[in-house]
Amino acid sequence: MLGTEFCSKDVPAQDRFEYWKEVVGRTRACDMGSVHADDFQAEGRLMELGPATVVTATFLPTRFQRDPVMVRRFDQEVYHLSLLVEGKMALEHAGRADSFGPGDLHLADSSRSFDLRSTDGPLRRTLTVLGVDLPKALLPFPSHRVHELLGRGMSGIDGTGALLADFLIGIERHAPTLQPSDAPRLSTALVDLMSAWLAQLLNTPAVLEPETHRRVTVQSVKAFIRQHLHDPALTPSVIAAAHHVSLSYLHRIFQQQAQGETVAAWIRARRLEGARGDLADPSLRGTPIYAIGARWGFLRADDFARAFRAAHGVSPRDFRHQCMAESA
Repeated sequence: MLGTEFCSKDVPAQDRFEYWKEVVGRTRACDMGSVHADDFQAEGRLMELGPATVVTATFLPTRFQRDPVMVRRFDQEVYHLSLLVEGKMALEHAGRADSFGPGDLHLADSSRSFDLRSTDGPLRRTLTVLGVDLPKALLPFPSHRVHELLGRGMSGIDGTGALLADFLIGIERHAPTLQPSDAPRLSTALVDLMSAWLAQLLNTPAVLEPETHRRVTVQSVKAFIRQHLHDPALTPSVIAAAHHVSLSYLHRIFQQQAQGETVAAWIRARRLEGARGDLADPSLRGTPIYAIGARWGFLRADDFARAFRAAHGVSPRDFRHQCMAESA
């Protein structure tokens, strides 16, 4: 498992809000208050990814304030990135005020004051936030350019912002099966995606290192493949055209970043994973096997059967029977 979990229910009710303040204080020094402090609820995970820290948290409405005195006393020289997954929040920071909803990203600078709060008022409705603290020195942008983005609501559902948001959600989802040894690789990917996201917003793609650009392009290609796995017309040529690169360049960078695996092989593996999950799903046992294969891009039943047997050593039919027997 990657990171350490925290849950307010692990401490007595009267200590839960103080516990929440202690957890937040490990990464962000600020004053905190909540109308629900007497009966507080919060849970999540704290993950150290090399120089970056990722926090996933679900909590009752809280107000976070950092004043100039705190900035002078304790400045980590980091950027705070937050993805709001559930709830509504408002931020006053760097001379701007904006509000955020699910799917929005916002950026803050530890060297500046901020006032971040839930806008649900006294309602006892939880918020879910994925947060990143990343040293400024790791990003190839001068502070005066990043200042243009501070305190603004930015989309996490399209462009490079969607890649970044999906990556953070993926870390949170797979944290129970990730290991501390995975942290360096995840840290590199996180820095790459944040750099590409900022470069897109600031319209400065030239500042990205060529290797960073290649890694981000492969991340984008993989996301595109996942979104179009059900389309039998998905081919390397289609992917290259969608990313405005040549087919030879796509093959070259993909194999470099995927330890030699080809684009076509990666597509096939993801499709077979999806089909395997459907075959093992009891709620889909009435769905014909050929229909499951077709849903995952295998239009010919014989092609699906051969590919599945080559990957898993058993036919789709036998695999389904095994799963149903184990379920029973």
